[in-house]
Amino acid sequence: MPPIHFNTHIGKLEYLMGTHYLEIPAEVVQKLGGKFNVRLLVTVNNALTYQGGIVALGQGLGYITLTKQRLKQLGLKEGSPVTVTLEKDESQYGTPVPEELTELFRQDDEGKVRFDQLKPGMQRYIIQHVAAVKSSQLRIDRSILLIENLKHLKPGKETFREILGLEKREA
Repeated sequence: MPPIHFNTHIGKLEYLMGTHYLEIPAEVVQKLGGKFNVRLLVTVNNALTYQGGIVALGQGLGYITLTKQRLKQLGLKEGSPVTVTLEKDESQYGTPVPEELTELFRQDDEGKVRFDQLKPGMQRYIIQHVAAVKSSQLRIDRSILLIENLKHLKPGKETFREILGLEKREA
């Protein structure tokens, strides 16, 4: 897929705790195959590139979230016009894997096998949960906790709560 360039603006979804986003025009969604399950490298104003995915916004439009930290880095706010470049993300998981989790996978074959059996969104959730802490020791601790919990769950029936070690909610 060749890079796709377009102009758009920063929007805000109040119903999602004020999440800021890049609006993706319907014609761009169509160029991406008309689907919302594609992982992308998103470049904003030729200044910042990050990994993301498109979510349906309605009427053929899509959006890609933009964190407050990224908005600040770019000096942007709601309503700001932006230039966006989208490229297919060819990385294995669609998000950077912390070295602590990579090392655990080298040492724990069973844990790596169970991780590889998860759906991509669940894999990214684990990776991002580990990466969310600054301390290397906490990333090690989180990696071990999540993978140990995962190994005790029935394949295909895992929930985020159970992977975190929380009890399953009653329906």
